[in-house]
Amino acid sequence: MESIQLYLPNLAKIFWLTALSFIIAIIWTPLFTDFLYRNRLGKRIRKTGYDESQAPIFYSLHKNKADTPTMGGLLIWMTVAVITVLFNFSRAGTWLPLFALVVTGIIGAIDDLANIRGRGPQGIGLRFRFKFLIYLAIAAVGAWWFFFKLGWDVFHIPGVGDFFLGWWYIPLFILTIVFMGFAVNETDGLDGLAGGTLAIAYAAYSIIALVEGKIAVAAFCGTIEGALLAFLWFNIYPARFFMGDTGSMSLGVTLGVIAFLTNSVAVLPIIGFVFIIEALSVMIQIFAKKFFKKKVFLSAPLHHHLEALGWPETKVTMRFWVIAAVMATIGLMVALIGRG
Repeated sequence: MESIQLYLPNLAKIFWLTALSFIIAIIWTPLFTDFLYRNRLGKRIRKTGYDESQAPIFYSLHKNKADTPTMGGLLIWMTVAVITVLFNFSRAGTWLPLFALVVTGIIGAIDDLANIRGRGPQGIGLRFRFKFLIYLAIAAVGAWWFFFKLGWDVFHIPGVGDFFLGWWYIPLFILTIVFMGFAVNETDGLDGLAGGTLAIAYAAYSIIALVEGKIAVAAFCGTIEGALLAFLWFNIYPARFFMGDTGSMSLGVTLGVIAFLTNSVAVLPIIGFVFIIEALSVMIQIFAKKFFKKKVFLSAPLHHHLEALGWPETKVTMRFWVIAAVMATIGLMVALIGRG
């Protein structure tokens, strides 16, 4: 009973910030939506893949979504930034993930604008290699901060214990952050898909942070959760607007940062299972096309393959939500039971 009573004030803070984030995001969404439509900030549908080869199946599946406004991720991270600065005062807990969220959100917004204006190769935004180098540099800065400034080099495996990685902590950090950014970006391909799976993942990490006593981190995750749910209200099929790189890249990178802040990177592949399989499907497709001149999937990532097989978009999305919820629950249990 005493342990429950100790958690109650912190739970109240987390729920209050989550609700506040949802309400604020819902309130200013109509103005934001009007701005997007009035300025014709519509997304261009790509006709090529990462290797710049033709992607006719993808284009045929999504050409009807051309000109739907993008950059909906601004709704999420701007709401989170304002609430965090005004109401969540622990710098140790929130300044690092907030910095990651805002900086990558701005870079993603630049990429979205390049897509809207028809800039870059094929007129669909910044070149993949260029974006990869930018996020690699951001991840390197984060790795330097965690390792040299915070002195962190511990990797916890639930049920096994802590391992001191030394310098290996740096490449692990960089690989995880960059991979998660692009993994979530790949998942953002159907109405409501990325928003729903991200909401589930952040809810799981909010609980992990709460149990670890990192209340500021838990509240930060709750704030993201509230803004995500507000975004999802308008993003479910048929989407009023898309998340865009400004949302998917920033939220993926920040999820990786949260995993390191809670020393629960080991369960990130479980909690973020949908993101992992989506990213792996793209990597497998690129590898197969490059070295074997054949495709493994009709269209990558995996959700587009299922679409090409005839699955309705809503069925793919909701089944991925179910998978995300099940895997996040398993990951959460592994993290909590194996805390040690």
